[in-house]
Amino acid sequence: MNALTEDDLIIALEKALPEIAEDHQSAASPWNPHDWVPWDDGRNFAFLGGDDFDPSQATLSDEARAGLLALLLTKDNLPSYHRVLAKHFPAFSEWRQLIGVWTAEDNRHSIVLRDYLVVRRAIDPVDAEDRRLVHVTKGYRQTPEQVDPLGPLDVLALMAVHENQCVSFIKRMSAVAADDVLVQILAKISADDQQQANTFGAFLNAGIVADQDATVIAIDSALALGRAEAIGHDIDDFEAERALIADYENSDTWRDIAATLADAVKLDSVEGLGEEAEAARQRILSRARG
Repeated sequence: MNALTEDDLIIALEKALPEIAEDHQSAASPWNPHDWVPWDDGRNFAFLGGDDFDPSQATLSDEARAGLLALLLTKDNLPSYHRVLAKHFPAFSEWRQLIGVWTAEDNRHSIVLRDYLVVRRAIDPVDAEDRRLVHVTKGYRQTPEQVDPLGPLDVLALMAVHENQCVSFIKRMSAVAADDVLVQILAKISADDQQQANTFGAFLNAGIVADQDATVIAIDSALALGRAEAIGHDIDDFEAERALIADYENSDTWRDIAATLADAVKLDSVEGLGEEAEAARQRILSRARG
């Protein structure tokens, strides 16, 4: 089978959009960030007559702080992820059912994390804001070399990998959260990420129907790329923090993510691939077996 052009591929994927969007909506669990923030613990900072943050006020271990900062700054970078998705799936089209909904859902995550961390004085809010400005300005995949080679299936595969990464990362984070409220917040974020991972996996399954070779190659490439890009890998001046969470993503993480994506597209039963795609299929299945 000849590979589809990008336009034909997007048209083919669009046929699956209504059903996948409906499935996502029915499975999603709406929630409000403000409901999960312990506002009674908050007080003014010096600008409004209170006291500024002092390191002695920190309520998190160094490891938990590092993990939460990595997660917060990753979620802060939502505009860049939106732009990568919108390269092929513009939000002003019918694809807003994917892009618009995903963006709105994911935006809750940085809101609730920052509000919680500031109210609890769990981290230095000035440091967090300074880091946000640098990180969001730099962005995620914002150079032509990083973005231009990405086709529609590459983008969907990258997002499927990313959402599964977040789920795994949050599971590790929850074990060191040491605060019931924070654990519940992380559970809400993880549930969103899991549902979003399922949705991107469903689009990859539609991709198998449209162009199985290109889909398998895209998944293989996304897994290889994601393995080299742990949550927090692209945060500047974060070496000490990264060392504390270095084992949050390991061989077991990537075995599980590969297995999840292989199951999503029923990779075991895919047949008739070209040589390059078959080699990619075998690499994915090998990763999934660990």
